[in-house]
Amino acid sequence: MSFSKYYKLLVLLLLPFQLLAQDTTVFKKQAARFAAATFNGDHKTVIDLTYPALIELSGGREMMQKLITDKIESIRKRGITKFDGSVGSPGKFYKAGTQIHCLIPEYIVFKMPKGHYAGESYLLGVSDDKGKNWKFLDVGSMPPAILHKLLPNFNNELVIPQSGKPVYFVD
Repeated sequence: MSFSKYYKLLVLLLLPFQLLAQDTTVFKKQAARFAAATFNGDHKTVIDLTYPALIELSGGREMMQKLITDKIESIRKRGITKFDGSVGSPGKFYKAGTQIHCLIPEYIVFKMPKGHYAGESYLLGVSDDKGKNWKFLDVGSMPPAILHKLLPNFNNELVIPQSGKPVYFVD
């Protein structure tokens, strides 16, 4: 067998493992950018990094901007003075049709004058280009029917845990 045939055989054998070798650093960096934009009020970046089908379901970019602004205003009316957070470690990568999906925990802190709430949610990253670029959805409290409408090829092996109730701490 020639070198060329060995090479082709090796490539064919290793292709299924390509998905397992996704770059968690790239994924986490893009998820952290999405989270930071959320916490810093950078709505343009949040929308730019949001999964397009969710933007469409929300009524387009302008309507999504309004929904984000209204949500922040509602939070402020409840006494929240600032919110912050970070992302954790990415989970396993899942093939879902032509896409790759990955779940990452998001830790959220809502600050109030005399304390703060801390909680956890989940971001689902979706890549249409083999993990080079990611778009995100906050799926911590998303109903399964909406998730499956947005992602018809969703891989049900990827289990999304329920977000816990935020815990209050006195400062």
